[in-house]
Amino acid sequence: MASLQDQLLKAGLIDAKKAKQANKEKRKETNVARRSNEEKVDEIKQSAEQARLEKAERDRELNRQRDLELQQKAIAAQIKQLIENHRQKKGAGENDVEYNFTHGKLIKKIRVSKTVQEQIVRGVLAVVQLGEGYELVPRIVADKIAQRDEGAVVVANTKTTQQVEEDDPYKDYVIPDDLMW
Repeated sequence: MASLQDQLLKAGLIDAKKAKQANKEKRKETNVARRSNEEKVDEIKQSAEQARLEKAERDRELNRQRDLELQQKAIAAQIKQLIENHRQKKGAGENDVEYNFTHGKLIKKIRVSKTVQEQIVRGVLAVVQLGEGYELVPRIVADKIAQRDEGAVVVANTKTTQQVEEDDPYKDYVIPDDLMW
């Protein structure tokens, strides 16, 4: 079987001089490539490798996001379980009072008994958010919830001893810590 060049010569489409010139050019190119020791870059392989690396990076990012979402769901389930297992009765009845507190920029209120209100003020009980509502849990449980998610604990009062300066003109006037507003 004759080469394409021979077939073109027989058909008269190219002459012998042009065929010799083409062979000479081809030999020169191969010699230059061989002498320079430059490897021919296979663009297809290079682009395939680049695409594979990009896909691997996308997969890693998607896996990281999925793991983060699963972790957040697990923390939310733990918080819900802690609240449901340790919620305290609000004691609301005929002699109940409204306990006002702030949640974000909003002022919220729950109806509790007078003793429960005193426990919230002293820091024995804490107010936590469960779904759209609010529940009361012991302070120890509220601390465990806060370790998992700070935003779930709405009110967690602590008793602080205030230092009174010697030259304070209002040092004899005590500010009540259960001031209702």
